[in-house]
Amino acid sequence: MRLEAKRRLAAGEFPTLHEAQAAIAWEHGLPSWAALKQACAASQLSEPAQESHALAQLRWLISRFSDAGRPGWTPPADGELAEHFDDRLLAAVPAGSLAAQLSKVAPDLSEELIVIGQAPLEAHVQLAGMRYLATVEADPPHRLTGLRGFPLAERITDPRLTAPPPVHIYGTTPDQTVGQAAEAAEAPEAETAELLSIADDAFSELGLAALVLAGGEPGRPAWVVTKGYADLDGAEVLDASRRFAAPGVTALVTATAVLRLVAEGRFGLDAAANDHLRTVRLADDAITVRQLLSHAAGVDNPAELYADSVPDLATLYGPVVPCSGPRGTARPSNGGYAVLGQLIADVTGMAYVSAVTRLVLDPLGMRDSRFPDRAADIGADAVTGYTVTPAGVFSPAAARVSTVPAVAGLWSTGADLVRLGSAWSSLLPAALARQALTVQAEPGPGGHRVGLGWLLSEDGTAVHSGAGLDATAFLRVRVRDLRTYVVLTNRPIMLNSIDARLRQTWNP
Repeated sequence: MRLEAKRRLAAGEFPTLHEAQAAIAWEHGLPSWAALKQACAASQLSEPAQESHALAQLRWLISRFSDAGRPGWTPPADGELAEHFDDRLLAAVPAGSLAAQLSKVAPDLSEELIVIGQAPLEAHVQLAGMRYLATVEADPPHRLTGLRGFPLAERITDPRLTAPPPVHIYGTTPDQTVGQAAEAAEAPEAETAELLSIADDAFSELGLAALVLAGGEPGRPAWVVTKGYADLDGAEVLDASRRFAAPGVTALVTATAVLRLVAEGRFGLDAAANDHLRTVRLADDAITVRQLLSHAAGVDNPAELYADSVPDLATLYGPVVPCSGPRGTARPSNGGYAVLGQLIADVTGMAYVSAVTRLVLDPLGMRDSRFPDRAADIGADAVTGYTVTPAGVFSPAAARVSTVPAVAGLWSTGADLVRLGSAWSSLLPAALARQALTVQAEPGPGGHRVGLGWLLSEDGTAVHSGAGLDATAFLRVRVRDLRTYVVLTNRPIMLNSIDARLRQTWNP
């Protein structure tokens, strides 16, 4: 369909590519090009046996608040909201404030709801120029545990992005310097045009200030595609040398370091973690290293995920780390990986950052990767992170560091993260690397198949990803050969559409 739109533009049927794309979408009965792409992506996914519990809660929210502000409408009382939002969410956002916030978006709620994807306990939808991710608890009545909205390009009014810089593609072979022309890059020639198109379309669809796409495979240097600005106020054009926060992807560094210690005989996968922790202890003595790696230990998440400086784990939790979640089923846990970071430090006798630098970063040649201890240490060579105001303007986010460096403390480049994804297993015995990519715990309701850290997809790929206050990071590898691609942005946004196209282009 992209080729058809370009053909119609070249034939003079439409004055702009946007109008050609819109016409094709209308011919398919959809309101926009974005909606058509989402429908195509959704058609490749298996439909759930029944509608997502999260989607059902979203439909209640839309019906309940779409008339907010009109004569005769009354806001829901605290008790009604408590039937649909879980206690922790209401503790973070009191019922009155939550109702007021939802009432402000009432005009949007009358627009068409586009379902992009759903699972039993989560739903990804688009509504009036916004994308939303809703998650619900596993047990009836499946109350909402999270609802996060992301403005798309049509909501962005920032004049600094009216004409963003063109896409650049870089090679990173030893005899090249970053910034060489596209023809010197390592992306296969047949794929280069599609990679450039993915970057351009992502800007047009998602509303970004900066984007990095990178890819590579064992024994082959990475290619890196960049578009946008490292800093909007200074109009600093993004290049491949700038570092991004890597929330979620950081956990691959932690998992690899733990597995290296297992390979060295420091402890076993099925050893009780408390037998090797010195600074803190888990409330449950039976929790094993394997359960922590596979997100199956039920460790509570810390209350604060970002701060001006990294606290020690005892300050974050106290001397005993609570473990109130279910055991044996995989549910992503920042708390479990916080404990693994402390385990690395206690067993090696080194600070976490020093230990993982020795165990992972240095052996893989990740020379452009850092773990800043304070916001002031992030450095001028890192991109500026942004949030989007209600008026659609990019606003610099206050510089913060993760309180859990083992999950979200890494700042890195696209090329370095490709080195991580494509070569982590080279640091381990082959049998142990295979275990990491083998299901280790039963998924919870609507949950993911999890290896030793990795989220495992049924298509033979594995993922690490995450979103922070001002960044999103995504890494996917093809299990059979560790062919890797990475996506980095400097604002929180859902990257499903980019991932879908990269899977077709780079990991067919």
